[in-house]
Amino acid sequence: MKSLMLVTAVALFPSFALAAGTHEGGHDYAAGAPATDGEMKTVEVSMRETDDGAMVFEPKELSFAAGETVRLVITNKGELEHEFVMDTVEANAEHKELMAKFPEMEHDDPNAVRLQPGETGEILWTFTNAGEFEFACLMLGHYESGMHGPLNVTKS
Repeated sequence: MKSLMLVTAVALFPSFALAAGTHEGGHDYAAGAPATDGEMKTVEVSMRETDDGAMVFEPKELSFAAGETVRLVITNKGELEHEFVMDTVEANAEHKELMAKFPEMEHDDPNAVRLQPGETGEILWTFTNAGEFEFACLMLGHYESGMHGPLNVTKS
């Protein structure tokens, strides 16, 4: 009986580790696709908290043309850990719910970066689809504190 319990525990352990561990890619991205290094426009984005307790991105809105490839250089200028995730409003809402269940979940997605205070990261991206999308920090309470903004991709 102990052997059966041990085998069951070992078999289930990877599932538990994945539930709280990493969130890896494997889906299509509504706003486009990861880009390779090359000639592209650079856009700087900062993340921080304000004195009144809000959490913000600067700039507050991003706009690109369909077909445009950009290097998003994202810097955490705040005192808390933050993330930058690009997707549809609906996909971000679903992802936010998942993050509430597993707050220590880490990302390994090309449309997201998670940064400690003072860190800088980048996302290389080609915006292939026109539409209205969103960028957000989906960490517990950050979205509700104002950390999200519109990402508009216009037809070229």
